Amino acid sequence: MLAVNIKAEDGFEPVYRHEGDAGADLRACIEEDVTVMPGESAWVGTGVRVEIPPAHVGLQFPRSGLGCKHGICLANGVGVIDSGYRGEVRAKLLNLGKEPYTVHRGDRVCQLVIVPFSRCRFWSIEGELSTSDRGTDGHGSTGVD
Repeated sequence: MLAVNIKAEDGFEPVYRHEGDAGADLRACIEEDVTVMPGESAWVGTGVRVEIPPAHVGLQFPRSGLGCKHGICLANGVGVIDSGYRGEVRAKLLNLGKEPYTVHRGDRVCQLVIVPFSRCRFWSIEGELSTSDRGTDGHGSTGVD
């Protein structure tokens, strides 16, 4: 198990809800409720600062329940928390729903997944890239199945 140092407001430590969960829930560490109107976004603090180990990245994902039930997602889709960042992890919530959504202190607002990554060296080549079965067709080219 990977050890990750954190500094968190009392009671706002990241929590895995179930055995086998990849994402640890982060909760709203706010003094006053935050209401996000339809089509608007708002910053919500989590009270958590992390020290991601070298060769790892923290990925901040929206909570599927908020998205599916209320249209609440992260404004940037997925947040990338680099290992050198030491500030508070904040969530920029975007309301794609039709109703205002109010965040209360302690509400689960996003989840944090920490994964290893490979740093690459990119080489410029002359000529063409090698061929593949996938080819050059882009988004949606493999069909719905």
